[in-house]
Amino acid sequence: MTDEGLKTSDFYFDLPKELIAQDPLTDRSASRLLLLNKDTGAISHDIFKNIGSYLKKGDCLVLNNTKVIPARLLGIKEDTGAHAEVFLLKRRSDDVWEALVKPGKKLRPGARVDFGNGLLKCEITDVIDDGGRLVKFYYEGIFEEILDKLGEMPLPPYITHKLKDRDRYQTVYARYNGSAAAPTAGLHFTKELLKELEEAGIDIAYVTLHVGLGTFRPVKVDNILDHHMHSEMYVIDKEAADKINRTRDRGGRIICVGTTSCRTIESGADENGRVHPGSGDTDIFIYPGYKFRVLDCLITNFHLPESTLMMLVSALAGRNNVLNAYATAIEEKYRFFSFGDAMFIF
Repeated sequence: MTDEGLKTSDFYFDLPKELIAQDPLTDRSASRLLLLNKDTGAISHDIFKNIGSYLKKGDCLVLNNTKVIPARLLGIKEDTGAHAEVFLLKRRSDDVWEALVKPGKKLRPGARVDFGNGLLKCEITDVIDDGGRLVKFYYEGIFEEILDKLGEMPLPPYITHKLKDRDRYQTVYARYNGSAAAPTAGLHFTKELLKELEEAGIDIAYVTLHVGLGTFRPVKVDNILDHHMHSEMYVIDKEAADKINRTRDRGGRIICVGTTSCRTIESGADENGRVHPGSGDTDIFIYPGYKFRVLDCLITNFHLPESTLMMLVSALAGRNNVLNAYATAIEEKYRFFSFGDAMFIF
C-alpha cells in the first residue's frame, strides 16, 4: 500500500465552468481523445473515431451494457398538493425501490405521492442510509411502461437543461434496465465503430453494472480511507468471463470502457486475475496503491475533482500523470464530464 494521494484534496483541480459539456456532439465518435501512457506520462491527442489505431488484434474491449431508466419522478403530495420528487436508485423487490426524495423533511414514512394524476402512486415506507428512502409503488399495468411515460432522464446536476433526445444519454449497446446514470465512456461508440473494431480482431465482452448516484457523490472526508463507498449490482455472464480469460491467456490486453466496467471485472476476479461468472453487489473502492487483477488499459471520460473516479484513474496511471493530463486537457480546452471528451490510458 502506498500513501501517495490518500488525502481527498490531493485529487483536486480547478476546472473552468465553460469546459463542462452541456450537450452531446451530433456525432458520438467525433469527440476528442487524449492518450496517456501510464508508464511514462507521455500525452498525445487524436479523435475518438480513431480509437482502433491504438487497439491491437487480440485485445478485449469490456463494455457495460446497463441501460439508464427515466428515474426522476415529479409528483404531488396527496395530503397537501405540494410538489415532490422521487429519484429511483435501486430496485429492492418488484414494487419497492431505494430512492432519494425532495423535500426530505416532508417525505417521511407514511407520506404518499401521486404521479401523473393517479397513474402511479407511492408511499414512503422507511428511511435508509445517507438520507435515502424505501418507496413502495402502486399502479395498474406494467411498471416499466408507466415509468417510461412519466419519468425523466436523470441527468447529472452539472448539466443545466433537459436533453432533447433521451437516447443520447444511453450507449448504443445499452440492454438491461437499472442505472440511475449512464456509463458515459461508452457514449463515444457508434454501432459502426464497434463493428469496425470486431472486424479488426478485437474481442468485445459485455458485462453489466447498474450505476448508482454514488458515482457522482463527492468524497466528504479528508482521508480517502475513511470514505464509505456506495454499493452497485453487477452481472458477469460466462461468455464475458471466458472472453476476458482467453484474452489474458494469449497475452492480449483487457481494455475497459469506463470505470464501471473496470470495477465490475475487478470485483469478479480472483487473486490470480481469473474472472468468474456471477452476480452480486460490489462496493469496491480503487485508489492509488491498488493492484489491478485484470485491467490493463482504460477508456474513460474526464471526471469531477476529488471524486472516487479520479482516484481510480490515478491508481492506474499515477496521480501526478493524471493531474498533468487534466491540466493539459484544460489548457487544450477539452470538454469535461458526461458529454465531454475521452481519454485512453494505456
